[in-house]
Amino acid sequence: MPRYEYRCRSCGDTFELSRPMAESAAPATCPAGHDDTVKLLSTVAVGGASSAPAPAPRSGGGTGGCCGGGCCG
Repeated sequence: MPRYEYRCRSCGDTFELSRPMAESAAPATCPAGHDDTVKLLSTVAVGGASSAPAPAPRSGGGTGGCCGGGCCG
């Protein structure tokens, strides 16, 4: 079950609740009993290895460079 982070506007406390995704926007009561809370936007870090290698730099052909080729001296 996903965990959502909330902040109480009354006391400033930040807390987490585990609840179904369908209830993520439902009102939440802070541990101190206040009802004036807001759901915080959480960032999710995703790690892992790339499945494809990075492309090798191009050489010659008049493309690439700082401005797409041809206009830099």
